[in-house]
Amino acid sequence: MLIHILPELLEHGGFITLFFVLLGVWGPTASEKLFHRYSNITHNITLILGIGGLLLHTITDGGAMVLAQQEGNSTLLALGVIMHRLPVGVAIWWLLKPQVGTRWASVVLAAMMVLTAVGYFAGEHLLTQLSLENTVYLQAFVTGSILHVVLHQPHGHQHEDKQGKYQYQAGIGSLLGLGLLALLLLMDTGGHEHAHQDHGSEQFVSWLLTISPILLVSYVIATSRFALGLRPSHASLGLRWLQRLAGPEALLVTLLLLGPWFALYQTLGLLAIGILMTITQVKITDPHPALPDSAWRFGFGHLVDRSAPWIILSLVLANLIGHPSVPLENPALQVFILLLVFLPMRFCNLGTVILALALAYSGWSEIAVAFTLLAAPVVSIGQLKLMNWKQGLMLGGILLAGLMVADQVTLGSTNTLHLPDTMNIIGLIAIILLFGASLLRLGPRQFLSRLMINIKTAPHVHNHAKGHEHDTGHSQGSSQGSSHSHSHEHSHSHTHTADNDTQHK
Repeated sequence: MLIHILPELLEHGGFITLFFVLLGVWGPTASEKLFHRYSNITHNITLILGIGGLLLHTITDGGAMVLAQQEGNSTLLALGVIMHRLPVGVAIWWLLKPQVGTRWASVVLAAMMVLTAVGYFAGEHLLTQLSLENTVYLQAFVTGSILHVVLHQPHGHQHEDKQGKYQYQAGIGSLLGLGLLALLLLMDTGGHEHAHQDHGSEQFVSWLLTISPILLVSYVIATSRFALGLRPSHASLGLRWLQRLAGPEALLVTLLLLGPWFALYQTLGLLAIGILMTITQVKITDPHPALPDSAWRFGFGHLVDRSAPWIILSLVLANLIGHPSVPLENPALQVFILLLVFLPMRFCNLGTVILALALAYSGWSEIAVAFTLLAAPVVSIGQLKLMNWKQGLMLGGILLAGLMVADQVTLGSTNTLHLPDTMNIIGLIAIILLFGASLLRLGPRQFLSRLMINIKTAPHVHNHAKGHEHDTGHSQGSSQGSSHSHSHEHSHSHTHTADNDTQHK
């Protein structure tokens, strides 16, 4: 959805497409909160809408296979359409079987096969009626609806889900899924319809190659400062804020890849924010729950676990909102969009600089890049809740002053690091291994749960069991267990979760 379908919708529908996607994602959630008694019905309607949208998409897929037969188009286009059915089919089965049973899930898969054949034999005539240009906003809303269903999957039989025991197996499945996704994205599908996809994939890989060696060095620096005593558990609030805002390993990424002026700007801006937070005694949101004893385990395990999902999110996010089809040339509008992104999240310092870097590579204004460097690690709902209105106003004043400076001073520089391709490839392989190991250790849900820290204030529950109170109680226990720790102390996390489950039973 995020890497393939949404960029294509943006190309045809422009910026307003994102509005319909967000409506599809959060509309059902809002309606469930307003009509809590009917949340089960709302979720089922959303599920039906999402499946209906996918069935509509299968017709256009069948028609797209006709394009592969036309002169000048590659037959790999048809192969790409066929191959992507595997993850789609698995997703359909995963979504439907726990709720409607094997029979209806099989019916939907059979309907997908039939409608693909209809699309193929109907050919170009049907494609003109169901073209992307004619249905782009409908497909955007359906895309959001499908994302809602995936993000809030109820998993039917809650009592059979033994939290904390299958992370490794789930991680293996995730790595296989990512491998298949990479294969599909890197395939030369050919044809005009998918030309933008190749460009987007190449840009994504290019970013990864550029940042990977520098990320490795930043993890080495984090290991060193942990060994020297600069740890997240330090008694000094000021030093804890330094680590939260800058690391200081994040400053190295800015210096080497954005240039010295951006690095100086970020250093002075974060220093002002850190002094304000320290003097006014503002607590830090999302503290490290547990720390390993080994410096190497901190730098290349614990910190990787915390930063990897943010780095991946930053690259995907920049690939979307930095898309050339999204008309966001006005710096004020760019800052406003970024503010909407930052508020429900809490970026880590490495995720912050990677997002700023990707936005700079996408051609966004220096003002937006500078705002990202200062605001992303501190402007979030979770952090603002720990501040009073005076502290919030002073923070806003620092950010406003930073924007004014960025507007008047040229921060961009050509003095950035360009490493040989061999070093970039070695760095990328090492980062893939580190992030893959993190995914295996934590499992996909715990790996990604860091991204939802401020949104997930209460468990999102759909009443699919015998009683609503039963579901809510179990979800709360599971939520506590899954978010308890992101460190290497997994045995403690597993025990904590098992105690919750035993207490619930």
